[in-house]
Amino acid sequence: MNMNDLDELLGRLARAPAPPALEHMEERVLARLKSAPMARSGAGLGLVTAIAALIMGMAGGVPAAATGASSLAPLGPQQPLAPSSLLFGTP
Repeated sequence: MNMNDLDELLGRLARAPAPPALEHMEERVLARLKSAPMARSGAGLGLVTAIAALIMGMAGGVPAAATGASSLAPLGPQQPLAPSSLLFGTP
């Protein structure tokens, strides 16, 4: 099958009348959607979510433990972790 055959088949399909079963399909689908009960998560899930958010907010508001000052000065004259110091030794 080459492209011309495929084009011919698609052209015939486009010219063919639509099947009668498809005539009112949209109305049937919408009616079925309206008749199906909607799934609800309920108030329980919302309450659990709100409590979890409250706990995370309270935990985030707790001050962090004090940290000691860093002994390394990244822009100072002595840079022990600079690549040149590590490769060639301390100047």
